[in-house]
Amino acid sequence: MSFITRASYSIPRNSRGSLPVYTDIRNGGTKYTVSVRNVQGQLNSLANDLKQSLFSHNSPEANRLKVQVIAQRHLVISGGRWKNDVINWLTSKGF
Repeated sequence: MSFITRASYSIPRNSRGSLPVYTDIRNGGTKYTVSVRNVQGQLNSLANDLKQSLFSHNSPEANRLKVQVIAQRHLVISGGRWKNDVINWLTSKGF
């Protein structure tokens, strides 16, 4: 018997059908962040899932990855240019 675990969060697509994943470049291009907006449900679960499975354990990317919960509905991911990685990860999870 197989059990399907459902995520305790959801990320609805925007009015154009895209995932709400955006980039922000500051400080003359030296600070690059990726934000996931309008997350519904438990943001801490999404943050933990991203930290654990976006990159392989102990890889250089995983060591630089920092995920913060902002304003109860947004995640900010810093440490690299990972917008496409985040979108591919969310798509693979069925969002």
